[in-house]
Amino acid sequence: MKLLAIDTATEACSAALYIDGDIAQDYRVAPREHSHLILPMIEGLLKQAGLKPSALDALAFGRGPGSFMGVRIAAGVVQGIAYAHTLPVVPVSTLAAIAQVAYRQTGAAKVLAAIDARMHEVYWGAYELDASGLMRLRGDEIVAPPSRLEKPGGTGWTGAGTGWGSYAGELEAATGDSVSEHFDSVLPDAQAIAGLAVPDYLAGRYVPAAAAVPVYLRDNVAKKASGTV
Repeated sequence: MKLLAIDTATEACSAALYIDGDIAQDYRVAPREHSHLILPMIEGLLKQAGLKPSALDALAFGRGPGSFMGVRIAAGVVQGIAYAHTLPVVPVSTLAAIAQVAYRQTGAAKVLAAIDARMHEVYWGAYELDASGLMRLRGDEIVAPPSRLEKPGGTGWTGAGTGWGSYAGELEAATGDSVSEHFDSVLPDAQAIAGLAVPDYLAGRYVPAAAAVPVYLRDNVAKKASGTV
């Protein structure tokens, strides 16, 4: 199986190529440069593997939540490739990717992923590791002020993502003793997107190019958001 994944939803920009269990990734933290970086990243990975886009089985992308412009970049690039080569697309949550990266980097099996959503809000999701080593959502992903978040059940949770850097005090107060530690610098990457996308693709959970659209969580984000990656 061959799957190309990209993510441009936060400060990080990355592309990853999954081929039969092996993943190669190009990753950079480069705010406001995603539109210039992502296509060369894709071309470089495909060239290194000796593949053309038409040889891929599927595409995947970080569908958000995240930066308004960043999520649009990933969706637009994936739509273009998918239309050109009639490829299916697997949209993957940016928060799920953060949780997966946190597990890969720290071994955390229960992750509260938070992205700074500006306007004193965070994009928020609780994830737990399943038997296959993938992070699965518990409850719903939401956008809310840090002070209004509900305390997760149980203990041993790990916080991850930029929201924990921006609103550490409020998030610690909201989660209480449920959280043992948090890692503010964890960002999503295409390697995590690919790992989460493969089982979804194999299970038939994919969409055509036209349905590969961003998920913002905030209904009026297009009117309010002016931030860029």
